Amino acid sequence: MELQRILSYVFFLLFLLTISGESVWGNGENQGMKTVNCQKSSGFRPTKLFVFGDSYADTGNNPKSLASSWKTPYGLTFPGKPAGRYSDGRVLTDYLARFMGIKSPLPYQWRKYAPNKLRSGVNFAYGGTGVFDTGNFQPNMSTQIGFLEGLIEDSVYAKWDLKSALALVTVSGNDYAAYTSSGGSEQGLPTFITRVVNQISINLKRIHDIGIRRVVVGGLQPLGCLPQITVSSSYNQCNDTQNLAVNFHNQLLQQVVATLNNNTNSSAFLILDLFSSFNTVLKNKGEFTGSLRFDTPLKPCCVATTSDSNCGSLDENGKQLYTVCSKPEGTFFWDTVHPTQAGWRAVYLTLRSSLNQIYY
Repeated sequence: MELQRILSYVFFLLFLLTISGESVWGNGENQGMKTVNCQKSSGFRPTKLFVFGDSYADTGNNPKSLASSWKTPYGLTFPGKPAGRYSDGRVLTDYLARFMGIKSPLPYQWRKYAPNKLRSGVNFAYGGTGVFDTGNFQPNMSTQIGFLEGLIEDSVYAKWDLKSALALVTVSGNDYAAYTSSGGSEQGLPTFITRVVNQISINLKRIHDIGIRRVVVGGLQPLGCLPQITVSSSYNQCNDTQNLAVNFHNQLLQQVVATLNNNTNSSAFLILDLFSSFNTVLKNKGEFTGSLRFDTPLKPCCVATTSDSNCGSLDENGKQLYTVCSKPEGTFFWDTVHPTQAGWRAVYLTLRSSLNQIYY
């Protein structure tokens, strides 16, 4: 893990030298939903949510035998036990569903056990996955989209169901972690980032072509502020070099979304600006959201006690190899990568006013 962090830092540092120009992403003051060349259309009120992506959106798809999200202490705040979410409680999917006024969509893995609960949509997101295969043997995003196509072929959903549906797409960096851990070179990183974003574009168009009227895609969050990076500064500061480089991914994403909207002559595709919303919450320590203050926003609540363990790890005798803070509601990050429920709520509150653009 330490080697991976070092390589990641080196790759981003060298990559930064290859790009120029100002970022089109905000500095935290204009966070929210970004649209490009959009034309308003009235009367859209989605009643279903279909979710594609990774652990920032997964609510229980990964196998219990493999995923840390099914281990104690995950789920500590909600629902009070491990339930497949990579947090102590609710995640981005849950808050978007709440905004829509619907129940959080059922994880795809559980569809056969509760077929009567599919009216709010389906969550196809699997933690640890990306647009390409990331080595965790779970379905990448192309396969996830195929799952929805299969449900349509099986008449679980009709075309008219999709007209009242919203899609959420999250891509939170697993492709880049896999690239780094597999020995990808710094020279090849710019090309790989371009490949990732181009594949995102292909996926977004495919989701829309299925019949889903509006597609929301998350921008890449500030990777340099994740605890797995800030641990090197005792959780005191973000890695600005990484965060500047993350803008290249987000800049390319903005460009492909603009092209998709131009090609469809609509505002079908929207960017959820997680980069600015994360930065805003971290900068203000959550104060402006009305939530509990995050006194040390870069420090996670659940911390491993050995270098080769993670949140939820046990030794051969069943002893915990992690510690958990006394107040998860007062921390932004849950583990080395994922926000707490309070963290996601704070992010959601920064975005809530902009989410109204879904209805345009």
